Amino acid sequence: MITGYKAARNRPLTRGQKLSNHALAAVRAPVEHGFAHLKNWRVLSKVRTDPKLATALVRALLVLTNREVAR
Repeated sequence: MITGYKAARNRPLTRGQKLSNHALAAVRAPVEHGFAHLKNWRVLSKVRTDPKLATALVRALLVLTNREVAR
């Protein structure tokens, strides 16, 4: 797991650390948006089935969401 740099009161971030945090945020943003979209699908809150079936359901919902966003 990769985490960003955090500034302390007496130690501000260097330019390289700020650039690294910015690059990490750019990579994380689409993933976070994807999770946010999946939370909108209420059917996922009621899934009480085999994880393999749930994975197939999540993949299908993700495809539908991507098609909707691409329009």
